[in-house]
Amino acid sequence: MNERATQPAGTAARREHWESVYCGRELEGLSWYQDDPAISASLIGEAAKDLPTGLDSAVIDAGGGSSVLAGRLAAAGFTDVTVADISAAALAAAQARAAAEARAAAEARATTHYLNVDLLGWRPGRAYQIWHDRAVFHFLVSAADRAAYLRTLRAALAGGGAIIIATFAADGPDRCSGLPTARYSADELAAELTAAYGDAVTITGNRAEEHHTPSVAIQRFTWVTADLS
Repeated sequence: MNERATQPAGTAARREHWESVYCGRELEGLSWYQDDPAISASLIGEAAKDLPTGLDSAVIDAGGGSSVLAGRLAAAGFTDVTVADISAAALAAAQARAAAEARAAAEARATTHYLNVDLLGWRPGRAYQIWHDRAVFHFLVSAADRAAYLRTLRAALAGGGAIIIATFAADGPDRCSGLPTARYSADELAAELTAAYGDAVTITGNRAEEHHTPSVAIQRFTWVTADLS
């Protein structure tokens, strides 16, 4: 694919930080790890039903890292999934697991792409129909970083599509993986999207989640879904 990425301020530091996080412990021990990303898969499936491309909709898992979501989507019949992450180590782990799963389930038709990019400077070389982000946006504590992310999202869904974003809730953790976080209610997260896209965005839903980490702590999340025209 023809992908283009600039190097915004802080890319090197962000990459070094996340490489150290992923290389510093087993994947199953990371606080955001899920062996069954049920909410993500469900919301992506619902979004696909409302799109003319259905299960052939191009899905981008923004900051998906080593998540098992891509394999879950392949098993559900999705054919075009991209995982984009700043950590090469996370993507390598995800790719190795996906290869093993593909050998065990040869009937899967999915093509999964892995892109080692900084979302704040990346400009996609193709269009997507579904943008999914679980736990990236809340690490963007500056207005400049949020604006850069939202420009990338707009470029990825240039022809319109569905947005699915999950962040820490208003009563969620104020730090994670050694970094400060921005926490959101559903209204606050929706306001970020409407401020960026105006009448082009329609908020379609929200929900709350209590995520149980591998260390048995509880992290509260806010999910917001939207359509972008």
